[in-house]
Amino acid sequence: QVQLVESGGGLVQAGGSLRLSCVASGINVGRNGMGWYRQAPGKQRELIANIYSGGNSNYSDAVNGRFIISRDNVLNTVYLQMNNLEPEDTGVYFCNTWMFTGFTTRRDYWGQGTQVTVSS
Repeated sequence: QVQLVESGGGLVQAGGSLRLSCVASGINVGRNGMGWYRQAPGKQRELIANIYSGGNSNYSDAVNGRFIISRDNVLNTVYLQMNNLEPEDTGVYFCNTWMFTGFTTRRDYWGQGTQVTVSS
């Protein structure tokens, strides 16, 4: 049973920082691709960062250069360090992982989300 539990959200002023955590169970974060998504009010959920089993990562244009995704294999936890936050970063942040069954069937797993609010 895969479970993802996020924490670390909150209210912060523009220009501030937050670090989100995602504690995983049922998978090994060092061997599974992991991601962070966010959903702003009235908008679709969007991918903002991935880290892959080999350690490489990628970011959306909106957060590249400000956010850093990382993992701790011992704690089985993935982090999202968010710096220089902007009001546009406000939303619910979700931790994600996925598995493939067969060649093309992808199953996604989600945490419950953590709210981030950036005030101007």
